[in-house]
Amino acid sequence: MPIKINKYNIYCDESCWMQFDDTHVIAWGALWCPYEKVVGFHEDLRAIKKNHGLSKDFEVKWKKVSPGKVEFYSEIINYFFKQDDLFFRGLLVPDKSILDHESFRQTHNEWYYKMYFDLLKVIINPNNRSNSCFNIYFDYKDTWQANRLRELNTVLINYLGNAKANIINNFHSVDSDEVGLIQLADIFTGAIAYTNRDLKTSDAKLQLIKSIQDLSNLSLRNTTPQGSTKFNLLVWQPNNRAQNGL
Repeated sequence: MPIKINKYNIYCDESCWMQFDDTHVIAWGALWCPYEKVVGFHEDLRAIKKNHGLSKDFEVKWKKVSPGKVEFYSEIINYFFKQDDLFFRGLLVPDKSILDHESFRQTHNEWYYKMYFDLLKVIINPNNRSNSCFNIYFDYKDTWQANRLRELNTVLINYLGNAKANIINNFHSVDSDEVGLIQLADIFTGAIAYTNRDLKTSDAKLQLIKSIQDLSNLSLRNTTPQGSTKFNLLVWQPNNRAQNGL
């Protein structure tokens, strides 16, 4: 009897990823689910938009959170936590100003995709999810992204060896305004970044963060056990990789 292969989609996003800007944190997020559930989840997300008088093409984004849309975003967040087959893993760098790329002979972009690897490896690890394969979607950034994804592909090959071809089906760069599950990843990634920037500029965003904290029973500031699959977070420290399970 053929072995059943479990197929998943992973949707990736990031916040404050540039090396030099006015923030001290970087956050990555990966929302993932069984492949056969994708169409239904996207239909549900469009239905929630319609129920709140929004176009099915309205792009859900953390930066768009406003007092007038708190109920809509709250319903989106509650929807995630009610679905047994939707999962999120985040990675947070609390202080990018202390990074020393020169000592490690790497550019910021090279390090950036190493962090993407650290984000993804727990999800795709065959020991965690046997007989599984993955399609991985990234929010399109710029024309150089294809080159950077090739760098990530090289890191994954080094990690997975010959098994990589059977585990990773495809990398895709997509426009986030066309993919609802990347938009959902953006909400959680943005909330993690906002929390760790200690911002208080938006009562609406603080309300949504409180909702995520209550539903996940997490502070959004600390590393969770790797076995926590519904909402998992790694807080990465450049001088303390072993302690963070890397």
